Amino acid sequence: MKLLQELSWFFKSEWKRYSIAMVLLTGVALLNLFPPWITGRLVDQAIAGTLDASRLQNDVGLIVCLGVAIYILRYLWRLSLYSASYKLGALLRQQVFTHLLRQSETFYNEHQTGDLLARSTNDITAIEMSAGEAILALFDGILTGVVVLTLLFTLIDWRLTLIALLPWPAMAFFFWRINREMHNAFHLAQKSFSDMNDSVQENISGIRLLRAYGLEQHATDQFNEKVANARDANLAVIAAEAKYGPVIFIVVGISFLFAVSGGAWFINQGSMTIGELTSFTLYLGYLIWPMFAYGWLLNLLERGTVAYKRIQALLNSTHQILPEGTQTAPPEATLTWNIHSFHFTEGDGAALQSIAGSLTPGNTLGIVGPTGSGKSTLVKLLTYQLPASNNCTISYGDNRFDHYTTDSLRKQMAIVSQEPFLFSISIAENIALGTPNASLKEIRRAASLACIDDDIQAFPEGYHTLVGERGVTLSGGQKQRIAIARALLMDASLLVLDDALSAVDVETERTILQHLRQNRQGRTTIIVCHRLSALQHAEEIIVLKHGRICERGSHHELLQLQGWYHQMHAYQQLEQAVIEGH
Repeated sequence: MKLLQELSWFFKSEWKRYSIAMVLLTGVALLNLFPPWITGRLVDQAIAGTLDASRLQNDVGLIVCLGVAIYILRYLWRLSLYSASYKLGALLRQQVFTHLLRQSETFYNEHQTGDLLARSTNDITAIEMSAGEAILALFDGILTGVVVLTLLFTLIDWRLTLIALLPWPAMAFFFWRINREMHNAFHLAQKSFSDMNDSVQENISGIRLLRAYGLEQHATDQFNEKVANARDANLAVIAAEAKYGPVIFIVVGISFLFAVSGGAWFINQGSMTIGELTSFTLYLGYLIWPMFAYGWLLNLLERGTVAYKRIQALLNSTHQILPEGTQTAPPEATLTWNIHSFHFTEGDGAALQSIAGSLTPGNTLGIVGPTGSGKSTLVKLLTYQLPASNNCTISYGDNRFDHYTTDSLRKQMAIVSQEPFLFSISIAENIALGTPNASLKEIRRAASLACIDDDIQAFPEGYHTLVGERGVTLSGGQKQRIAIARALLMDASLLVLDDALSAVDVETERTILQHLRQNRQGRTTIIVCHRLSALQHAEEIIVLKHGRICERGSHHELLQLQGWYHQMHAYQQLEQAVIEGH
């Protein structure tokens, strides 16, 4: 019942729907009392010889009318009750989705995609059932049980009622035992389902790699193991659930045996009629539903409790990019940073140390360095993809990042990563993702600047060509250029190219960079790359090594230092000459 207390905030907000459902359920419970009473009266009249055709026709007609009325009320209470529970599911899914959108990269490094999907689907469905069917089982079961027992005690025979209820304490004990078993079994089942989801997601995402290395059978064996674990866990849940039915039927059978035996003795003593015993057994049959309802309630609440704990653990995760301010980020401002040290987690070595600088509007900053030097980490800090620690101060204009609303800050930045993500929509829609109201003419202009317009026009459906999941139908260079076109269409104050030209040839890279200089005059740019030729026009270039700045200056200044930059530039010049056959 603790779950219902935790969901009380929702029940209060939807009290009208639940109240209507409860009133309708009460009406159904009361109307259900009449058919057994009418049947018992007909039996006594038939035995006494006073039953005629007219009375039989009227009573049967009344039973039919009651059945129609009960059908209508059942339809209405289902409509009211389940619409409320589905609203809870929709609300929780919205909360989870909004929460996931606001998480930092650290969060996604610690949570697997399959587990997040399982919590967003199966777990919320279990909570929906707790807010719908469990409420039905709780209220209708209690109401039916109280009304029928009251009727049996007061209007038929309290002695026979006590005799019929003798086996019930045993049912309560077994339900308590089954309930404990259900909790552990369902918790393991949900975890196994998450693991299986993770396996499916990873294998589909890496299907090309699996095929390239001939790992299909290995992946199949691993997945089969996950499926077997999920199967066994769900079988344990079903095995626990299956124990409710036999307990109920055994208790009900014994209860009916006691009732019929006791009723026969009372009839023999002359203190009960056959019609009254008939009505009693029919009413006793109504008590089967409260028994099932109680077992069903425990089942649903255990599922919902486990699921709600998993959802709350997700919503209470502390990896949000917080705090968020209330100010609106200006369209053009100086980006300033002073990173004394940055650690991904406590106890780890510093990923970045002693890095300070600024980038004024209209200038270009280049970031280079060997693999693992901290280039991407620095970019993620400068674009608020990672939350700055206490040892980092990053400001945009006159205020730190956390003084601005995240949305207004995001609108000032257009980021293109080395591995851009494309959605399973048309090419035009992918380019216009950040500017959904852009016209096709504007989309084509951005594509031309990114040197992808000709490639798109060569497709049979042009800009309306549907992109496969994650852009699987396109080459790496095409995906990068579409992502660049998307960023250019946004026309943000700050453009960040995080090794976004690695999959294009040198000539295409030069053309794109030339287009950027011509069409983004007065705009700020950060370029992370391996080809140093892309940074010849940058106002400042910083060279990172082991998370520190080892060189900084313009392209010509760095060449004169005779350091890492000079050596890498000479090597790349020689490499290009060999490629061109000089």
